[in-house]
Amino acid sequence: MGNSVSAQKSGDQSKSASRYAAIIKSESFQELLRRKKSFILPSSIFFFVFYFSLPILTSYFTVLNTKAFGAISWAWVFAFAQFIMTWGLCILYTRRAKEFDVLVEKIKQETGGRNG
Repeated sequence: MGNSVSAQKSGDQSKSASRYAAIIKSESFQELLRRKKSFILPSSIFFFVFYFSLPILTSYFTVLNTKAFGAISWAWVFAFAQFIMTWGLCILYTRRAKEFDVLVEKIKQETGGRNG
């Protein structure tokens, strides 16, 4: 009895592996990966450059030490801008994720995947 259960699991895994191979080779899946990469890579690079420029600029340069508004220096303006940038990127990703979800549903329909 134990052999039949393990044989069934092995067969299920084999089916899953072949379905997965078919999915990753599909044109729609490749399109999904291409679109995600074309959004995530540039936005991540922008985020890291913007984020790490504040500690680098404040540690090694004095450009942000000048006053922007009254007693507020450009360092504080830049730090506040990081909050705005983070929320902006989150909003952009949420909007773009809706497009990704449409592609995922298309892939599911093409490959007979589960809905839900």
